[in-house]
Amino acid sequence: MSIELFWLFILLIALQPLIKQKVMEFGRKRLLVKLEQQRSSRMILLVHRQESMVLLGFPIFRFIDINDSEEVIRAIHLTDDNVPIDMVLHTPGGLVLPSTQIARALRKHKGKVTVFVPHYAMSGGTLLALAADEIVMSEHAVLGPVDPQLGQFPAASLLRAVAQKPVADVDDSTLILADQAEKAITQVRNSVLELLEGKFPPEKAAELARLLTGGTWTHDFAITFEIAQTLGLPVSSEMPKEILELMSLFPQPMRQIPAVEYLPFPHRPKQ
Repeated sequence: MSIELFWLFILLIALQPLIKQKVMEFGRKRLLVKLEQQRSSRMILLVHRQESMVLLGFPIFRFIDINDSEEVIRAIHLTDDNVPIDMVLHTPGGLVLPSTQIARALRKHKGKVTVFVPHYAMSGGTLLALAADEIVMSEHAVLGPVDPQLGQFPAASLLRAVAQKPVADVDDSTLILADQAEKAITQVRNSVLELLEGKFPPEKAAELARLLTGGTWTHDFAITFEIAQTLGLPVSSEMPKEILELMSLFPQPMRQIPAVEYLPFPHRPKQ
């Protein structure tokens, strides 16, 4: 009997991660249904975990890719033109092409599009946010510049570096990179202008596009709620508590020793 209990115990331990995953999936589906009923909208989640950031850029394991654009666009196509779309964004960014595809699909949707940023939506994530009619940010959430990166180099910095030297002193490979950098900035800037069309006067849209794509800041510069307001972006701080609850159901893969630890309940002064 003890042997049978031992193997049952081993089986339960082996199944624990799968059970925990299924419980979280059920919890997310339950909250999605609740939010869709409350807001009479289509809820779409774009959440990336396993991020690994470094200074001035984002070498990452999870990012916006073609598979993401296929899935999001499929969800948009399944949504009636008059049904609002609510998208929850938590991403360090990703490839320009899929980010632009999603942003254009959101922009062309006839119903209201709201993007919720509970923590951060950088680079390509910000491009998606620019396509929305409203951007809802938590108090400490951030967006980021959308200036293109060529490998490990910011496109704008490549152009500045080449401009500071005589052409004869610059090797061919750097000149080719600079040519690609100029094209990349132009393409992304035009995409931003396309997303902002009709939301701002042409002069304001052009200024925003220049700020966000021209290397004004480092690529990981934090555009806070206050800065977004100053820029004139359509931001709101009315974050539904269910969105924050959703994020707790997307845990990072467990390390052996957690980097952050606390007792997970409200802490109030003693009466």
